[in-house]
Amino acid sequence: MVTVLEIREGDKVRTIRPVSADSHVTEPPNCYIDHIDPRFRDRAPKVIPDERRGFVFEIDGLQGGIGLGTIAAAGKKPSEIRKDGTFADLHPGGWDPKARIADQDRDGVVAEIVYPSVGMVLCGHEDADYKHACMKAYNRWLQQFCAGAPGRLFGAGQTALRSVGEAVEDLREIREMGFKTAMLPLWPCTGFDFDDERWDPFWRASVELDLPLSFHISSGGNKKDKAGNFVAGRGPSLGVWIGVIRSVQDIAGMLIFSGVFDRFPDLKVVLVEGDAGWLPHMSYRMDHAYKQHRFWMKGKELQHLPSEYWENHFKLTYQDDKTAWQMVAAGLLSPKMLMWANDFPHSDATWPHSMEILADQAGGVSPEARRQILETNCTDLYKITL
Repeated sequence: MVTVLEIREGDKVRTIRPVSADSHVTEPPNCYIDHIDPRFRDRAPKVIPDERRGFVFEIDGLQGGIGLGTIAAAGKKPSEIRKDGTFADLHPGGWDPKARIADQDRDGVVAEIVYPSVGMVLCGHEDADYKHACMKAYNRWLQQFCAGAPGRLFGAGQTALRSVGEAVEDLREIREMGFKTAMLPLWPCTGFDFDDERWDPFWRASVELDLPLSFHISSGGNKKDKAGNFVAGRGPSLGVWIGVIRSVQDIAGMLIFSGVFDRFPDLKVVLVEGDAGWLPHMSYRMDHAYKQHRFWMKGKELQHLPSEYWENHFKLTYQDDKTAWQMVAAGLLSPKMLMWANDFPHSDATWPHSMEILADQAGGVSPEARRQILETNCTDLYKITL
């Protein structure tokens, strides 16, 4: 019997090798202290004990600290997930590459693109110089982490986007450090947004360096109160949590309608952990808005419909999105746009049950489309050889 991870070619069966396009580290206590610019060492993010919460990552200038619980809650029953915890409760694979490989072998994952955890919160820090120093420190630590399992761990470097010129240099450094993508804060520090043509040198550098750009949900676009509850929205936290995908949708709309892709037709952008099942409707709605309303709203004249930019310039990562698989099976969503992930070790991870979930969700999709989504879209985009 052929499984969801196999493709029959005549009498032979080829196995799909799943790559997680979005996994995370758990930054260890020494991550920032050991690698930060000495001028910021006294303010470096650090782990401190808390009588009530176990341990928290304390970040200068942010109240409440980051609880460790949900950063590495993969595999726990939903009823057991807590915001707070200690390092003894966490998966060592969050910071130990050897333990990481054992964790991913257990889940059937052969390689992964690795994003930060604490670094996501730092994306929203208001002190641009501090943010810059922390992200430089993180990149140095991440390079060591990935070197512990070459061919299996591939990093997403961070940049604070303090200025366009510096951000271009950051891209060059991120590429030189061996990382496969640059993870960008949802808001730049420049005072002007990504639709401003002053960012053109940055987009040009991304293309010339062949370094795709990534926007991850919750990377500076959502605020929490001291208890860790989402406050940048209306209603209960669960409702606000559902709405975090809006942040990457807004980025895509901004780039498409401002004509960035007409000026840089080879630019590639990844929207990370924002799911994908919603895209057929949004793409249709954007086409409708462009055709119906661009004249009185003074929209930019584009060379293509918005739906074409979606298909040719974006990749979307998701872990548990049955609707996305159904949209592909129905022919409403191109499989070339999607990259699967297991989100290990975060609380929304499918680990260690990813293969069971895929067997349930992906069975209606053709074997070749499954191979694209689970393997080759990611390896082709990032030039990874398995």
